[in-house]
Amino acid sequence: MIHEGGCLCGAVRFRAEGTPLNVRVCHCRTCQKALGAPFFARALFDQRALTLDGPVGRYPSSAALERLFCQRCGTRIGAWRVNGTAAGLALALFDDPTAFTPTEHIWASDKIAWLALDDGLPQHLEGPPMPAGEMSAPASNAPPLRRD
Repeated sequence: MIHEGGCLCGAVRFRAEGTPLNVRVCHCRTCQKALGAPFFARALFDQRALTLDGPVGRYPSSAALERLFCQRCGTRIGAWRVNGTAAGLALALFDDPTAFTPTEHIWASDKIAWLALDDGLPQHLEGPPMPAGEMSAPASNAPPLRRD
């Protein structure tokens, strides 16, 4: 299955093939600052399943992640792992924003106090439990971003 989406002005479009590796809501302080929002609801895909077109900018928010954004309108697109394994795309940017439903909250210890998490989803105080071998995937070159 193919899922498409894009930024506010339409200059950046993306295409995700297949099903996401996971769908989570991250409450970490870095995501809060990167998005200017209380959390980052995202679908994580293998980078090989993604195509991005348009004026995509990158900002290294840590040694592990680059934040992607539209250079024209500033929409935050998602987070790209620099080791080439995966990228998280903001759920609200998909053409069908209901295509994916989060399954858990991560970094709930950084949750903003006025935000009530009463959706019944699991809440991990820090990152999620890691399946064996997830972090040991071999690094590969990320596919290039196409620019108009």
